[in-house]
Amino acid sequence: MDDLREIYERIKFLRNKGVKMKDIAVSTGYAPSVLSALFTTVMPEYFKNLDKGQPESEALDNALVWVNNVSKKKLLGSLDSMKASLFEMEAVPQAKAESTTCRYPDAIGRNMKNSVSLSSGISGAYMSYSMSSSSDAMKIEPYLIVPSEAGDYVEVVHNNAYGSTHHGFALMNGLNHVYIIFNENRPPQLALFNICLKIPMFDCPPFLRGLYTCFDYNHNPIARRILFVKSSDSVSREDFLKMKGCQKRYDELDDTEKLYYDYTCGKGDAVRMRDVPTPKMTVADLVAEKKLLEE
Repeated sequence: MDDLREIYERIKFLRNKGVKMKDIAVSTGYAPSVLSALFTTVMPEYFKNLDKGQPESEALDNALVWVNNVSKKKLLGSLDSMKASLFEMEAVPQAKAESTTCRYPDAIGRNMKNSVSLSSGISGAYMSYSMSSSSDAMKIEPYLIVPSEAGDYVEVVHNNAYGSTHHGFALMNGLNHVYIIFNENRPPQLALFNICLKIPMFDCPPFLRGLYTCFDYNHNPIARRILFVKSSDSVSREDFLKMKGCQKRYDELDDTEKLYYDYTCGKGDAVRMRDVPTPKMTVADLVAEKKLLEE
């Protein structure tokens, strides 16, 4: 099934050239939602499963469980025609987008491109340290901050402590802060995981400090302190993906890690929210919530 990788690379090429997914879908005979599911979910999962050593058929079966609108039989039966139609399709330049009433998406797009030239001092591989939500431990997780392969934005890759890899992007407001944004869930569900790191007035700083917000295991918002310690100025993507995140209890930490624990995992280093069941929803609920969280 080498055709799947060629199809994936061709779709990525066409999209980078500005061809819309719905136009690509028309040429293949697939509905846009189905082709999008194949491109964004099934194919990456299939390649990941192959890298784990799974046989091709098993790797594809395990990738297809993530979606409910793709048939394995139809997919395998259409690979030849899909590949042929994709390589016959012309890569037309992206048309200039019409202006909208909301200027923020355009501004973010410009910032993504401008951030590439500003990110050289912070590019590299990092180990992050922060409080765990699931246990009385510290999370230790690798991050990679590099220009994207096309050089049009700053890509951030995150290997979390639970074995998942997330791909996000970074925005920079000049040389003061870097904002890192991920979606922890699979599209179209949105569960943003955001980090704001302070950039010190230091050439190629050895560590970055900041705060990040996400959801805890009850889907309540939480903000935590986080520390990024640089492990390498340059590392290949293949080597980075071999780096694993983990959780460590205090008695498992070395002397340096204990200092990181003291900085990130104290009682005051997380701000939480909880829903308190109530039939009335009065100000008393706020008092009860605060008391509950302080216990």
